[in-house]
Amino acid sequence: MAKKKVRTIGVLTSGGDAPGMNAAIRAVVRTALGQGIRVRGIRRGYQGLLDEEIIDLSARDVSDTIQRGGTILQTARCEEMRTPEGQQKAAAICKKYGIDGLVVIGGDGSFAGAQKLSNLGVNTVGVPGTIDLDIACTDYTIGFDTAVNTAMEAIDKVRDTSTSHQRCSVIEVMGRDAGYIALWCGIANGAEKILMPEEHNYDEEKIIADILESKERGKKNYIIINAEGVGDSINMAQRIEEATGTETRATILGHMQRGGSPSCKDRVYASIMGSLAAKLLIEGKTNRVIGYQHGEYQDFDINEALSLKKEIPEYQYEIAQELAI
Repeated sequence: MAKKKVRTIGVLTSGGDAPGMNAAIRAVVRTALGQGIRVRGIRRGYQGLLDEEIIDLSARDVSDTIQRGGTILQTARCEEMRTPEGQQKAAAICKKYGIDGLVVIGGDGSFAGAQKLSNLGVNTVGVPGTIDLDIACTDYTIGFDTAVNTAMEAIDKVRDTSTSHQRCSVIEVMGRDAGYIALWCGIANGAEKILMPEEHNYDEEKIIADILESKERGKKNYIIINAEGVGDSINMAQRIEEATGTETRATILGHMQRGGSPSCKDRVYASIMGSLAAKLLIEGKTNRVIGYQHGEYQDFDINEALSLKKEIPEYQYEIAQELAI
């Protein structure tokens, strides 16, 4: 549904940071300014909006940012935004600062806030920014490409030392609710086992038996990629070592996967998505999410986007298992 003409666009990053967010911010700012639209940056996501941490942004303010990781606007979690009172306060602050269009860069939780603001009269467009790749309406999310490459390179290094010492390595990657980083790294790094939140019923005894069998065949390392949502990596490594007699180490990659200069893909895709988001607002559209499907950039209704659930492609997991023999 089209709403009133947008004269000032706000932009914020919400939830977990992701490499490429700065490219999206830069694109929003420069696209809007090029159309004579004022742009205001909101620091620390919805929390910063409620605290009125709002600044004007010029083209120069976003110079020399596309290659930087993290988010120049910073980000934060905000429980208050989940309440009707917080949502009404946020809408009133947008009105106070003349922000009649808002680009929200983040994940599903961030889009839920955008949905509420749209219902309260603030035109909103969401841009998918999360390293977890867990937004159902899009095949791409800002930050995933960089994060999975960061994890892959780290796992390669762990494998080198694991081979030298003939160890088993349990390597924990990020992914509290989604196993995409674990799955992709499992395939890319040639891991023997991949443990994901979507596959809770893994059999540790079978893994131990497979390690022993691999050892008998003369295999010099054994790599288990374990998603954060499964966890327990340190204790798992201890149990495996006790059961197999093979030295086993746990490595938790942690937040290094969120940082670093974004990849070319994350810079380009984020730039296109940010620009499209600004253009949708300038056209007077609201309650939309930018997505990428089947090689095309599209926009979806936020209500539809939030109603969808994304599943791990079963065939990809099966292929990972087949290649690990």
